[in-house]
Amino acid sequence: MKYYILILLLVCPAYVNGQDNTLSIIPEPASVVTMPQSFKLNSKKYITYNDATAKGTAGLLNEFLFTNYGFRLKRISSKTTSGQGSISIRHDHKSKAESYELIVRQKGIRLTGDAAGIFYGLQTLQQIFPLEKTNTIILPGVQIKDEPRFAYRGLMLDVSRHFFPVSYIKKFLNIMAQYKFNNFHWHLTDDQGWRIEIKKYPELQHIGAWREPTSLEEDSPQIKNGRYGGYYTQKQIKEVVAYALARHINIVPEIEMPGHSNAALASYPNLGCINQQYKVLTGGTISSNVYCVGNDDVFKFLQDVIDEVVALFPGKYIHIGGDETPKDRWKQCAKCQARIKAEGLKDENELQSYFVQRIEKYINSKGRRMIGWDEILEGGLAPNATVMSWRGETGGIEAARLHHDVIMTPYTFVYFDYYQGRQRELEPHATGAYLPLSKVYSYDPVPSSLTEDQRKYIKGVQANTWAEQIPNEAHADYMVYPRALAVAEIGWSPATKKNYTNFLQKLSVRLASLDQQQVNFRIPEPVGLKDSVALNDHIEIKLQSAVSNATVYYTTDGTTPTVNSSKNNQGINLLLPDNKPVVVKAITILPSGRQSTVYQATYVKKP
Repeated sequence: MKYYILILLLVCPAYVNGQDNTLSIIPEPASVVTMPQSFKLNSKKYITYNDATAKGTAGLLNEFLFTNYGFRLKRISSKTTSGQGSISIRHDHKSKAESYELIVRQKGIRLTGDAAGIFYGLQTLQQIFPLEKTNTIILPGVQIKDEPRFAYRGLMLDVSRHFFPVSYIKKFLNIMAQYKFNNFHWHLTDDQGWRIEIKKYPELQHIGAWREPTSLEEDSPQIKNGRYGGYYTQKQIKEVVAYALARHINIVPEIEMPGHSNAALASYPNLGCINQQYKVLTGGTISSNVYCVGNDDVFKFLQDVIDEVVALFPGKYIHIGGDETPKDRWKQCAKCQARIKAEGLKDENELQSYFVQRIEKYINSKGRRMIGWDEILEGGLAPNATVMSWRGETGGIEAARLHHDVIMTPYTFVYFDYYQGRQRELEPHATGAYLPLSKVYSYDPVPSSLTEDQRKYIKGVQANTWAEQIPNEAHADYMVYPRALAVAEIGWSPATKKNYTNFLQKLSVRLASLDQQQVNFRIPEPVGLKDSVALNDHIEIKLQSAVSNATVYYTTDGTTPTVNSSKNNQGINLLLPDNKPVVVKAITILPSGRQSTVYQATYVKKP
C-alpha cells in the first residue's frame, strides 16, 4: 500500500480563482462590515461634492477611472442639485484627522472625512475595484470606518549613494499614497553625493554631486563626462513637494551632519578639521571626515543651507542625520579642542551634543522641528528633538522615557536594503542581513517595556531603503515591495487587526495591481514550495502563485522550468526514492510576462 502526505494550504478566494479582490484592502481598515448589496458603476453615473477639497478628490477618482477603465464621470456640486449623486464625496471639517467613512450599497457610494481622510478613503475604494477592465464595474457592498493607528507613517529613500530621477520619485510617491503613507524621508546628502541645489554654495552641485563610477554603474544614465551623479534643482524640488502635498505626503529632507559630510567637504574643504583635498566617496564607506565644530564658518554654512532647505520644504521636520559620526578628527583638531574647553564640555560626545543643540536652536528659530538618528542622544539630547531609532529599539525607548517624540525604524525589522530570500545567490545585490516579509510584518513599533504614558511618544514607524547596493529603479522596486505593504499595515491598522495569513491573502491581489502599474516588486516564492521530509515514499504538494492571475511552472528532474514546463493545476505527486532527494524547481510568470527567479525546495524520504 502506498501512503501519501498531503500538504494542506489555507487558500483564500483570491488564490483560488485570481478574481475575487472584494476585501483585499491593504492596510487593513479599522472596521469593515460587508453588506449583501452591490453597486454597478458605469460611465452614466455622476459624482457630487460639497466643496473644493471634495471636488479635487472627485477629480482624482476620475483620473483613476480614466486610466484603468477609459471613462470619466460628470462632477456636480451638491449645492446645485437636490440629489446625492451616484457617488457622493463630502469633506467634513469636523472629522478626526485622517479618518473617513466609506459606504458602498446598491443605490450608490458615499465617502466622508476630513481632507486627508477622503483621500485615504478614495485609496480604499480603488482597492475594491476589480482588476479586470470591464465596461460595467461591480463593487461589493461594504461599510468601512477607518483611521490610522500612528500619525507618522514613513518611507525613506537614499538618493545620495545612487541618484534617482524625479520621474521615479513621483512613482515612489504614488505607491506610497495608495497605501496611506504620509511621510517621505528624502536622504539628500551623504559622503557619496550632495543631491540638492543650494544657490549660495554652487560647488555643492558642481563638485559634491559627482563621483567616480563603480562597477554597479557601468551602464547608468547618471554618468556624464565620465562621472556618476546628479542633483535636483530647486525648481524640481518644488515640483516634487507640490506633487507630494497633493497626495497628503509630507517630505522630510535630510541634510547629514556632522558626519557623512564628505561630499560637502570635497566642495568646500575649509569646513573640515584637516587641511586636505577631500573626495566624494564611492560605495558604502563611512568617512572619518566630519564638519569642524570649532570653526564658526561651519555653522554659517549650515545655517545658510538650512535657510534654503526651509524655503523649499513646508513640512515641520528637518532631518539632520547625526549618525555614525567618527570623533577621531575632533580629538586631533585644535579648533575643536578649543571649543570643548571654551564651552566647558566634558568630551567629544558632549561636543556632538553641543553641535546638535546649536543646529536645533537654529532650526527651531525657523519654525521647524529637528529629527535625527538615535546617535543624537549621545552627550545629551537636544531639547525639542525627535529621535529616529535605527540601532534597534534602545534609543527610541530611552528617548520616549525622556518624553521626546520617537519614530521607530530599527534595522532589525524595517531596513529594505537587506536580503529578502535565504538563497542569496538568487537575489540581487543587497546588504548582508536577511529580512523576509514575514519578519517585517511581525514588527510592533510600541515596545512593551514602556509605560502607558511613555507609549504616547511613539509617533510612528518608518522603513528605510539605503541605496549603496541599489543602482537603479527596477532594483529599488524589488527591494521595497512587497515589504513596504507590510509596513503600511503596521503604521495604519489597529494592532488587533494584524493577521499575517490574511495579509498574504490580500497581498495576492495587491501585487497583481502593482504588476499592472509596472512596479518591479519581488515576486514571492510559490505558496507550498518548502523543504519537507516525508515519512513514506510519496508526497503530494500543491503550488499556488502568491500573485493573483499568475501561473506557476515547475520541474522535478533538476532542469530549469520555463513556460513549456508543467503547470501546477492538479498538484504534484512525487515518488521519493530511498536516500535520494527530489528537487522541485518553480517559477512564477505574471500576466505582464515578468518572471520570478527560480525557486526550489528539496523533498526527501525520512530514513
